[in-house]
This record gives sequence, structure tokens and C-alpha cells, in this order.
Amino acid sequence: WQAIIVAAAITLPLGITTSKEYAELEWPIDVAITVVWVIFAVNFFMTLKHRREQHMYVALWFYIATIVTVAVLHLGNSMAIPVSLWKSYPIYAGVQDAFVQWWYGHNAVAFFLTTPFLGLMYYFLPKAAERPVFSYRLSIVHFWSLVFIYIWAGPHHLNYTAIPEWAATMGMVFSVMLWMPSWGGMINGLFTLRGAWHKLRDSVVLKMFVIGITFYGMSTFEGPMLSVKSVNALSHYTDWTIGHVHAGALGWNGFMTFGMIYWLLPRLWRTELWSKRLANTHFWIGTIGMLLYVMAMYSSGVTQGLMWRAFDETGRLLYPDFMETVVQIIPMYWVRLIGGTMYLTGVVLLGINMIQTIRRAPKELPDPAFALPKGA
Repeated sequence: WQAIIVAAAITLPLGITTSKEYAELEWPIDVAITVVWVIFAVNFFMTLKHRREQHMYVALWFYIATIVTVAVLHLGNSMAIPVSLWKSYPIYAGVQDAFVQWWYGHNAVAFFLTTPFLGLMYYFLPKAAERPVFSYRLSIVHFWSLVFIYIWAGPHHLNYTAIPEWAATMGMVFSVMLWMPSWGGMINGLFTLRGAWHKLRDSVVLKMFVIGITFYGMSTFEGPMLSVKSVNALSHYTDWTIGHVHAGALGWNGFMTFGMIYWLLPRLWRTELWSKRLANTHFWIGTIGMLLYVMAMYSSGVTQGLMWRAFDETGRLLYPDFMETVVQIIPMYWVRLIGGTMYLTGVVLLGINMIQTIRRAPKELPDPAFALPKGA
């Protein structure tokens, strides 16, 4: 997997790419990804096969969905005819290629950045809060609803393009339907903290989780809203979409990852976190930076959409020169830079805290964990 990352970092700047969003890597690297994913899947499912606890907690179901669906998406969208070692052409063309691409693109985000992190949320949040999950039944409904609805929402990325009207409408309808199960998961996460909200004062882990889940709720409300055609007419091709994606990736995925690292690190190295004050500084600087970043993108996106749609009394474009839009949003980009720098600074603080925590760990860890024999 690390070799795949290195190969991607080398080939993309050299222009060796399929030019497909989220699927830019050429066929030899795609083959390597397939091999690695199969190894991962075999390891995962064989572990499940040899489990001692017969009941499978809902977090495992989210991971099963991730492994199976990402495999189908990757194989389906990467079908291509190689013409040389570093060049291939997809077997799809035109509108069909666009359909397959955004069936893949939308669900790659869903099943690579959403479902596995929901599984992690259902595992780590109850542990960190020392509370059972609010509603196990709701978590099951959350899972099956996402699995059945998410896969149909891809066409909303292609509103106002050459796709058939029925496909765009179907994508919009399924996207709006997604709001309900998504917020069911958010509510389940936040309500798990009932009776434990006082712990947020002292627990940076719970603070990170709460902000992450809140960003999940915000992103999963905004996504269905942006799929509605009347809203999409304003937001399409603007920075609003970029702000939406970053709210999910940096807000939801980022803060959940930070929380898990702060929870795992002291337990893995059997020591205390080096600096709780530094961790809290990371939380606040990251949160403020993320808000600045996202709000700047929303502002620039709405500005772009309004300027591109503006007409004078004769029906001509009011801003025919694209550079007029670019100049107008420069202040928002400065705010974005400040917010992104703050977020990155928080990650650096996390790195310092990690290194120092590991350095202070005892040289010989007590109570090593041994695998129990099957049936013990």
C-alpha cells in the first residue's frame, strides 16, 4: 500500500493519469490496489470466521459494507484497455462514462470516508464516553438505510449536464432520502453522550468526537440540499461544493481521526498523554481553522454562483469576464489560507504530542497481551 502511494506521488505530477476524478491512477497501479484490497479483505473475513463472539457488533457491518462495495466500485470504474505500460483508455465513453464515474465517485466517498468512520464511531465513542450506544436498533436502521440508498445518489453530481432528466431526478430523490438515515446516525452518536456531557470539560477525545459528528451532520444535511436542482443551479462548479467536501473530509474524518489517536496513543504505549494542554490547543485551533476554511468556501461559492448567473436588462451576462469572479473572491481565499494554516498547525501539534508521548513510554511494557486459545 505504501508503494502504491509512492507510485501515485510520482506518476500524477508527470501527467501519467486517466483524468478521472478519484480514479486518476493508471492501470498498473489499479491492479496493485486490487491485489492489496483482496489481501485486506481475506485477512478481515478470516478474522471474522475465527471469532469467538457469535454476534457481530454493528461497527463490523459498516466495515463489511466498506470492503465489499469499494471492491465493486474500483473494479467497475477501472475497467480499461491498456495501450502501453502507463496508458489506458476506459471501456466506457460519453454519458455512460460519466454515469459510471459518478456512480464510483459518489460512492467512493460514501464507502471509503463515511461507512468505515461510522463503524469507528460506533466502537470508539461508547468506549471514550463509557456509555452504551444510545440505540442499537437505530444503528442497524442507519446501516441498512445507508447501504440501500447511498448507491443510487451518484447522478446528482451530473445535474445540468447531458444525462437524461429521469436519472438526474432519481439522483436528487435518493440524495434527499439520505438525509434521514444520516442524521439518524448523528443523533445516535450525540445521544450516546447523554449523562456524559460533563466529561467534555476534561476529555479532548470526546471534544474531537463531538465536533467530528457535528460536521458529519452538517455535511449530510448540506449534501442532500445541494442535490436539489434549484440549489444545484447556484452551487454547481463553485467553491461551495469544495467547502462541502472539506467539511466532511477535514471536519468529520479529520476530527474523528484526531480523537481516535488521542484515545489510542496512551493505551498503546501504557503511559499518560504528554500534554493535555497541547491537545486542547489543537482542538480549539483546529476547530476555529476549520470553521474559517469552510465559511470562506461557502462565501466564495455563493459569490461565484450569483455572479455567473447575473444578467443585465438586455439578457447579456453582467460579468462576462471570468477574471471578475476570480478577483472578487480573493479576500475569501485569504481567509481560507488562514483557516487551513490553523488546521495544519493543529496537526503539527498533534504530531509533537504523539512523539513526546511515545518517548516517555516505559522501555518494557508491562502486562503484554497474549492471544487466548479458541474456546477459552
